[in-house]
Amino acid sequence: MAAVSHPFRALTAYRRAAYAGQPAPRRQFMAREFMLDLLERVGERLPLEDAPDLPWEKAERVHDPAYLARWRGGEVTRAEERALGFPWTPAVVERGLGSSGATLAATRDALRVGLGLNFGGGTHHAYADHAEGFSFLNDVVISARWLLDSGQARRILILDLDVHQGNGTASMLAQEARTLTVSLHGANNYPFTKETAGLNVALPDGTGDAAYLAALDDQVAPAVAAFRPDFVFYLAGADVLVGDQLGKLALSVDGVRQRDERVFAWAARARLPLVTVMAGGYNRDPHRLIAARLGTVEAALGAFSQAQGRDAVGLLRQS
Repeated sequence: MAAVSHPFRALTAYRRAAYAGQPAPRRQFMAREFMLDLLERVGERLPLEDAPDLPWEKAERVHDPAYLARWRGGEVTRAEERALGFPWTPAVVERGLGSSGATLAATRDALRVGLGLNFGGGTHHAYADHAEGFSFLNDVVISARWLLDSGQARRILILDLDVHQGNGTASMLAQEARTLTVSLHGANNYPFTKETAGLNVALPDGTGDAAYLAALDDQVAPAVAAFRPDFVFYLAGADVLVGDQLGKLALSVDGVRQRDERVFAWAARARLPLVTVMAGGYNRDPHRLIAARLGTVEAALGAFSQAQGRDAVGLLRQS
């Protein structure tokens, strides 16, 4: 790992036993050899640490306890496995706990140093009482609830820029006035029945860089500014890229980088604690996906390192 001069780190569940030596649960997922290469390259940019387990009681604050008990014990039906997208195994539970534990640890990091990074996470299709779309636990909702319960945030923005609407997140937070869910997603993609809570901006198939960034600037940014959050969760989905197997948009790697730079620069300037989770990415070209993922990390470090520098200069001037 290269030497770094910033206080940031990333958490990941991808090095846990649940992933070791096992094929990806779906053919669309990045092959293990490419994931290991990506993790190594992330580790050259900042410390990359293994995710802690999420305590079950944190999950029980937002998920139905009976639902969790059945998934812990493997007492799920074939219909529930089909809704998840792959069969139940103990590794499914381990991955869910690790991914959600990483988001909670990243949330604590954001409170401490301004930026938290989970190199994984973003399981936004999980509902309170059922799994959907590769999502068993809703990591962002779990961490948002912890923030609200502990009084460490009062107005939380969930900025979901995955290509798929975060239907589970929108449903679980629909009655929580202290949160705003914003989803910029493909109109003709999973989930085919969309939730209506929060702000939803649906884009046509084939949307490229210019139209996507215009929607972000013209429709999303004003709503976010009006809400005035004091904490942000950012789902930096890479499935908006052209060539994604489960997405229908057509952004370039540079377009995704511009999207990320907009989000991080805004949060850093406003001194808003921000947690980034990676959400979806299933590109036919693993090198394109790797480039986009590294771009997200670099954009985050660039924006928040500059903010740290400005704060340090300000303190020196005051002394």
